[in-house]
Amino acid sequence: MTHFAVTAIGADRPGIVAALSQALLQVGGNIEDVSSTILRGHFASMLVVETDADAGALGAALEGALGPLGVQVTVADVEIGAPDRPSPTHVLSAYGTDRPGILARLSRVLADRGVNVAQLSCWLAADSDPPLYAIGAELEVPPGLEPDALGRELAEAAGHVGVDVTLTPIEVETL
Repeated sequence: MTHFAVTAIGADRPGIVAALSQALLQVGGNIEDVSSTILRGHFASMLVVETDADAGALGAALEGALGPLGVQVTVADVEIGAPDRPSPTHVLSAYGTDRPGILARLSRVLADRGVNVAQLSCWLAADSDPPLYAIGAELEVPPGLEPDALGRELAEAAGHVGVDVTLTPIEVETL
């Protein structure tokens, strides 16, 4: 079996997920990972799919199902032996008046410290004036990096772009 990364983007409307998942089922595809959202009225989804179909057959099946809905699809091979899934250790939250550079400033601090961003969402609050920008992220802080020091550095960077930031450990219960 081969793994493929599939992206699907188009104006949001009912039936996209049903058409996408049905087309994958018809080519013997198994959806292993998926992340979908609505961005400014557009459906956006990324999936990792395992199937015996080749990239051409998979792409044709998806385009046949999603094309009539106005959804554009891409299919790409996913490297065999991909890295292990990240294990998030902390949650980052940031809020402030929207302005260019917020995500760039905070993500540079994370990258410079070797912190992996496992999940990321950014959005504008719908009814605020001025617009409120929010960030939510799950982070994998590497061993040896002191979370309190990282939190202080993030707070300093956040101050330069006018947002408040918190870094909270993810509590994991053992059974």
